[in-house]
Amino acid sequence: MQLTRAEVIPVNLDLKQPIQIAGKQPIETITAVYLRVDTTEGRTAWGCTVAHPALNGEEPEDVIQLSRECTNLIPDLHPTNIEFSLAELAPYTRFSPATACAFDLAFHDLLGLATGLPLYKLLGGYRKRIQTSATIQSGDIDEGVEMARQYAEAGFRFLKIKGGLDPEKDIRRVESIKRALPMLTLQLDAEGAYDVEQALDISRSLEGKLDVLEQPTPASDLKSLGQVTMQSPIQVLADQSLTGPESALRIGADHCADRLSIKLGSCGGLAPARQINSIAQAARVTTEVSCLIEPALLTSGGLSFALSSPNVTYCDLDGYLFLASDPTDYSFQLDDGCLVASDVPGLGCTVNV
Repeated sequence: MQLTRAEVIPVNLDLKQPIQIAGKQPIETITAVYLRVDTTEGRTAWGCTVAHPALNGEEPEDVIQLSRECTNLIPDLHPTNIEFSLAELAPYTRFSPATACAFDLAFHDLLGLATGLPLYKLLGGYRKRIQTSATIQSGDIDEGVEMARQYAEAGFRFLKIKGGLDPEKDIRRVESIKRALPMLTLQLDAEGAYDVEQALDISRSLEGKLDVLEQPTPASDLKSLGQVTMQSPIQVLADQSLTGPESALRIGADHCADRLSIKLGSCGGLAPARQINSIAQAARVTTEVSCLIEPALLTSGGLSFALSSPNVTYCDLDGYLFLASDPTDYSFQLDDGCLVASDVPGLGCTVNV
């Protein structure tokens, strides 16, 4: 089996409604970059990535151009020797994790197709289903409570609450949701908007009501993140501070966070995600597998990874639900707040583009 061609297919995908991230302009559209790879045996594998400055710091035009340049190497790459192929691409993609992610997923999908195995089994197969959170976007308190009720009725038991715009309002939103739905596990995502004092005030105010405080301080300030982690009565999750295996090593060695959030579209795909998880295990830090606002093809990769390791305690893979349309035909299922893998080989997805 040999690789015959690769095609880069960018698609602009609208959101069901604009999403506000602290310190950013509202997001109304994302650019998904699909990668189609064909072989001499008639197999077609798919990869995918997302490029958006507010989500992973990458410009769509740059990712599209670099991806197309990388397709020139496809005829010289091995279809199932993933480490070799990704190493050949690394000099080109080292400064663009988004581009690396698309090729990483395509090669993993191809390996699954060649072996006839679903990707979650190839990666370890620790389990077949895992609980995922549902996200409550920034907004009014009453709207947040109503959205939480709807998610609870749909079977979700774990909610992520977006914050960072107003610390006092963030406290009231969490308290209101917890009071209305005391059985739910809650996570507050500060989007790096607090200073140390604000983060600790919130953590102490919400002790017993909030389970996880995500990225309380600016992404590049690991010292402040570590100070919050050391003094917080609530576990701290590093999200934007985690950019790859090197940052995972720094965070783990200095115990800057209790948990790490791994996003394939930000770290570069499954290969670096597995490295990060191994570093976290060695540092006795658990991980969550999270997402961008992304097509279900990319989510399927994150789910496969989340199912592969006992160190992944839960996931936040609801980004595909925010899209008004998605060309991905996926085979995983959402069942009572859990994502469940199928046994379709590879990523278990096809794309209609």
